[in-house]
Amino acid sequence: MMKIATWNINGIKARIEVLLQWLRESQPDIVCLQEIKSVDENFPRLEIEALGYHVETHGQKGFNGVALLSKRSPEDVVRGLPGDDDDVQSRFIEGVFSTEKGILRICSLYLPNGNPVDTEKYPYKLGWMERLHSLAQTRLKLEEPLILAGDYNVIPQPHDCFDPEVWKNDALFLPQTRDAYQRLLNLGFTDALRTSSDAAPLYTFWDYQAGAWQKNNGIRIDHLLLSAEAANKLVSASVEKYVRGWEKPSDHVPAVIELNM
Repeated sequence: MMKIATWNINGIKARIEVLLQWLRESQPDIVCLQEIKSVDENFPRLEIEALGYHVETHGQKGFNGVALLSKRSPEDVVRGLPGDDDDVQSRFIEGVFSTEKGILRICSLYLPNGNPVDTEKYPYKLGWMERLHSLAQTRLKLEEPLILAGDYNVIPQPHDCFDPEVWKNDALFLPQTRDAYQRLLNLGFTDALRTSSDAAPLYTFWDYQAGAWQKNNGIRIDHLLLSAEAANKLVSASVEKYVRGWEKPSDHVPAVIELNM
């Protein structure tokens, strides 16, 4: 069995002790991190490597940044989402891993937020999603187990947030955003968390403001999308919600799957 997690850590330096505690307790095999907010050379890899993890990063100073932590080294690593040579934001890293049952390809992605919607940030978000769609089409032709995991900044359905009215004009919930996410699913991906549970609420993010955690005013924006080859190996999917109650938590929690690899 292989346990794979995605987690927006919201600053690796501020959250390193939380991450280390979770790695010890949860024991994931592969972790997709987002929003590490660190250049590669300053990432605290030694502490993580001491727990038996290999570290691959694609960072930038102060914001964004993604990483792959894994108990086995990847065969190949790709940094940056193809399709726009002018895009300097560090939001995508892909690793190819050899397992007892063949190749496993995993992407850790941090999709743009897109707010405010009346600025250039929203077209950038939609353009990024279009590039992700193109990459997904290319990767699916390989017919390998493929996982697109990360903070999508997309609330897919009304029951994925505590109050749709609050979010109706937000970039995370606009019809164009949800349509772009649906087009990705329509390529043949399975939304692992939602296919494993139709429960509402099923959240992965609670704002630091207005007692959102205490009131359970959350949203589901962290997703693991599985190709058919990966979905066939899916054993379970869940949210490790308890981590949000720890001291100095991220505003996101790990979403995890188990695959029969």
